[in-house]
Amino acid sequence: MRRRFPACLIGLALLGPACAEEAPQRSAAELMDVLMWNREPVGGPFALIDQDGRPRTDADFRGRLVILTFGYTGCPDVCPTDLMAIAQALDRLGAAGDAIQPVFVTLDPARDTSATLAEFVPSFHPRLIGLTGSEAAIRQTADAFKVFYRREENTIEHSAFVYLLDREGRYLGFFPPGTSAERMLTIIRPHLLPPQR
Repeated sequence: MRRRFPACLIGLALLGPACAEEAPQRSAAELMDVLMWNREPVGGPFALIDQDGRPRTDADFRGRLVILTFGYTGCPDVCPTDLMAIAQALDRLGAAGDAIQPVFVTLDPARDTSATLAEFVPSFHPRLIGLTGSEAAIRQTADAFKVFYRREENTIEHSAFVYLLDREGRYLGFFPPGTSAERMLTIIRPHLLPPQR
């Protein structure tokens, strides 16, 4: 799946050349390279807080495919667009969509509290789970998934990939920003089939 989407360059190219100057964080270009060519493991355990104030870990989602995205509630365009596409994909699957858990992780935990997420996530899909946590916990989770982000005054510049995880929480691949619901479904449907024995 990763190599079918050369358009993923868009997600990080939009951040501009200044991204490479950020230190000690890895550059946007380096992280994009890791994702595109699967140069390092992607993903890992996390412990965050959901929109209801409950602790959540990656283990909570075992047994379901996970569509995971990172962003912030004040994002003006990319985050809402991708969350709408995810919601449309789930709705088009009907009952089969219950095998998928959509998850949104904020990159702005100072402003995106559980209460903020509780207002935000239902506007996209009733099963969307929003996660926040400490700055350190968010950074650890973002780093595990090779997410580039940095604060710029009142906005968060960030890469905008949508991740697909298998039923054991393992990384399968990513969708670039702006991927349509139909394109997502083309990739997701085969993973909904029962595992071959």
